[in-house]
Amino acid sequence: MSHETNALAQIHRQIMWNRLIAVVEEQAQTMIRTAFSTTVREAGDLSAGIFDLHGRMMAQAVTGTPGHVNSMAESVGHFLRKFPAEAMQPGDHYITNDPWLGTGHLHDLTVVTPAFHDDRIVGLFANTAHVIDVGGLGMGPEGRSVFEEGMYIPIIKCFDRGRANETFFDFIRAGSRLPVELEGDIYSLCACNDAGARRLIEMMDEFEMDSLQPLADFIFDSSHRATLAEIARLPKGSYRSEIRSDGYEEPVTLKAAMTILDDGIEVDYAGTSGLSSRGINVPPAYCRAYSCFGIKCVVAPEIPNNWASLAPFRMKIPEGCILNAPRPYPVSVRHVIGHLLPDLMMGCLHQAVPERVTAEGASALWNPPLRGGSSVSGQARGNRPVVADFEIITFNSGGTGARPTQDGLNATAFPSGVRTMPVEATENVAPIIFWTKELRPDSGGAGRTRGGTGQTMEIGAKGDLEFAVNATFDRIANAPKGREGGLDGAPGAVALQSGKTLRTKGFQIIPDGDRLVLKLPGGAGMGDPTTRDPALVARDVRDGLVSADNARALYKVAVGDDGTLDDAATAALRLPTRHL
Repeated sequence: MSHETNALAQIHRQIMWNRLIAVVEEQAQTMIRTAFSTTVREAGDLSAGIFDLHGRMMAQAVTGTPGHVNSMAESVGHFLRKFPAEAMQPGDHYITNDPWLGTGHLHDLTVVTPAFHDDRIVGLFANTAHVIDVGGLGMGPEGRSVFEEGMYIPIIKCFDRGRANETFFDFIRAGSRLPVELEGDIYSLCACNDAGARRLIEMMDEFEMDSLQPLADFIFDSSHRATLAEIARLPKGSYRSEIRSDGYEEPVTLKAAMTILDDGIEVDYAGTSGLSSRGINVPPAYCRAYSCFGIKCVVAPEIPNNWASLAPFRMKIPEGCILNAPRPYPVSVRHVIGHLLPDLMMGCLHQAVPERVTAEGASALWNPPLRGGSSVSGQARGNRPVVADFEIITFNSGGTGARPTQDGLNATAFPSGVRTMPVEATENVAPIIFWTKELRPDSGGAGRTRGGTGQTMEIGAKGDLEFAVNATFDRIANAPKGREGGLDGAPGAVALQSGKTLRTKGFQIIPDGDRLVLKLPGGAGMGDPTTRDPALVARDVRDGLVSADNARALYKVAVGDDGTLDDAATAALRLPTRHL
């Protein structure tokens, strides 16, 4: 083959690869448009992807979370071990929410669907979505085993050759507080895989393909070689880091030793805290998912995410540690610990490539599950009625850590990447009122680049009736840490409007007439705050992100309450720093 012909073939394969990514993105968007749960249609807490017949992920949708995507990358192999590809039929859909075969807790449903072209199976579509209720105690850390946390669905057919498995749907409807929403979401997951399969067949016809395997081989070979090339640019060696979580019974310490080798990056979690008796434990697939994401963000962010680009990242997770929870340990809120792993990875990588790494951020989502009705209030008291039964989850985030050359992002989810849910969407489906939702001044850690700010939320029930929160919060006793002289972000806080401090985790009642007040953490800063451009500090004061007092005390910048910069006073404030 001539050089020109080979180059043309490479371009042709790259076009097909890009088209495949478009196919799975349409797959994800179909789910968002048809989903019943606000967690999917408003927050985008999902994943979608296409796999070859060996269960290897070829492409993922841009929309989705790392915890879903990278766990789903492992889960399709489990499906194939129970239902081999050659036994699958058109119209089949397979489902599970097994935390150890899927994405780490029972609230995520994973659906796998075969795609057929000219009566031959050519690939598999998979997706994952977070649903609001699967029975049990509901989403929260209170369970002492996975059996208390909700319905456990093994890998089974939910549709057989296009016909619904009515026995399965009878169990699903009977076991959920939100049967209509749960059944609707399952239909949505199957529909989105069907949409992906239709687009794939159109693509294969257009490009005159009779198999996906040559394209899969090209994707895997290109991605693996590109990832190894990026790893080769890193300084070889071993780097250690640790990070602390508030935990449940006691604080949790996560430790990592990262070794950069010629053929990959290995992470050993020896020294990490042991298992918890409550649902903050992390199944190993979820640990690998967020660890790989944290590494990939720094090492190879431009290389598409697939089986081969993830393969060089290898984890050693000791038995008995909180990142390697065995069945049937409780795992319902595994994200509280799992979302800290990218910060832990960056703590190691900061020692190797500091110019690419951010400061620590709020990390773990603040997604309070809220509940009201008979399960909370029991019978009505006096002339105060019981609020109608409801169950809702709302996704919110603190600030991200400062970047080497830019500030952190305000109230933005990292590493999960989910969207903040509009308050109107939650108020439309539950008797909840958000009285306050605003950025939290002075919560971003000071630095040459500032940490992103958190937010303050005040939540009540309509009619001022009581309701409950199943708290799943972190970064309260252990604030995000700054780097290179940057200051820590502000820790979070959980309280009642009446003044009582609430526990950071667990089921708690918000009494009649009171409100839940959440103060979300801010991201940490990077670099000496006194080297920050005074004009940027003045802008932050004008925008209400930094107070004039903190501008003077932390940044050594004299700014009026109106944001007017006093150059002479600032020079005087900073003069001693220059002579040190």
